[in-house]
Amino acid sequence: MSHLQKVQNWLAENQLDVAYISDWKSIQYFTGFGSDPIERTLALFIFKDKDPFIFAPALEVEAVKKAGWNYPVYGYLDHEDPYALIKDHITQLGVDPQKWALEKNNLSVERYEALRKFFPNATFTGNVSPLIEQERLFKTEEELALLREAGKWADVAFEAGFKALSTKVTEQDVAAEIEYEMKKNGILHMSFDTIVQSGSNAADPHGAPKADLIQANKLCLFDLGVEYQGYMSDASRTVAFGEVDAKTKEIYDVCLEAQLAAQDAAKPGIRAAELDKIARDIITKAGYGKYFIHRLGHGIGQSDHEFPSIMEGNELILQPGMCFSIEPGIYIPGVAGVRIEDCVYLTENGNQSFTHTPKELRTLPLD
Repeated sequence: MSHLQKVQNWLAENQLDVAYISDWKSIQYFTGFGSDPIERTLALFIFKDKDPFIFAPALEVEAVKKAGWNYPVYGYLDHEDPYALIKDHITQLGVDPQKWALEKNNLSVERYEALRKFFPNATFTGNVSPLIEQERLFKTEEELALLREAGKWADVAFEAGFKALSTKVTEQDVAAEIEYEMKKNGILHMSFDTIVQSGSNAADPHGAPKADLIQANKLCLFDLGVEYQGYMSDASRTVAFGEVDAKTKEIYDVCLEAQLAAQDAAKPGIRAAELDKIARDIITKAGYGKYFIHRLGHGIGQSDHEFPSIMEGNELILQPGMCFSIEPGIYIPGVAGVRIEDCVYLTENGNQSFTHTPKELRTLPLD
């Protein structure tokens, strides 16, 4: 059964007429066409008993067709009212949907109000977001192959970054070198802006690379990933650039122990909260619990952050085919930051990582 058919069945079971898919990543999942419309309207309408259609900016219509979409696609020009046209296209189908399902975790209030303007008698109580999350949760073999390829290129990116370290260059220089090397190899997009942080700058978990020179005899944190045919990689490594002191090594060793223990425990049947606790308890026992300030992990697939969250309070039982990150971190302001991360997929009896860059503390020679 196709992903589209599952939504149609869900609509029928819940006595709903139509689902309005508004997140361009969800549209990519259902249709094979992926493009961020930015401020324009891109929408997929799935009916319980009619063929679906895509509504897109006019400049994307041919790209939708080339992506292999076998149902109607309708375009609009920038000066036109997209929701007036959507109303016309739905009317031409001979339907007047009264019960709608929306992606409630995505659709803006402004667009919801525009929709209500043209369908004033309709109700919008259905929420298709949980169904989409559940569908995207389990990856097929084809999806896993693409995620493995994305992971392979993340490993290549790490090596480019390690090679670029020098006290004569900045964090921004190293990040740029990584992305340049990827582009030379045909990888045009990173999963997210590459993070390179030297010394105490790494104590800011999602800080951007700065115009600060790479520091000698300090740790340097790399967080990166690439997009490969619509699928993402995401991994973190922290290396020593020159010799670091004993306290810094201790912080690294605690983080590594937590990451390895959690990855070893990641197998079908364990709860998401339980997996988070395994890593968190190790870091807390070592005295660094207050410096581990985020969840253990997040889902990975066509987005670099998706369902599920591997965190305290999430009682989701992990099952084969689920893909997520395992990324404990220790961030001590003014001192150092360490994060070690692999994304994995669950097998029948354990897990496999998408990235394979070694995680033991690697000491790179000073230039």
